Amino acid sequence: METTEVKKLILEKVVNNKIPCRVAFEIAETAGWQKLQIGELLNEMDIKISSCQLGCFK
Repeated sequence: METTEVKKLILEKVVNNKIPCRVAFEIAETAGWQKLQIGELLNEMDIKISSCQLGCFK
């Protein structure tokens, strides 16, 4: 999936400039991207991860 399409998926799920970790994982799977790639794109878009499945982010 192209970057612009992935950004659109992300923006549909963002609330208060945050996205839950679980949702980021789902987007990665849907897009056929690695989780790390989604994390890098979120950083680029200045979107924070919330509700981290590892407990790293609240």
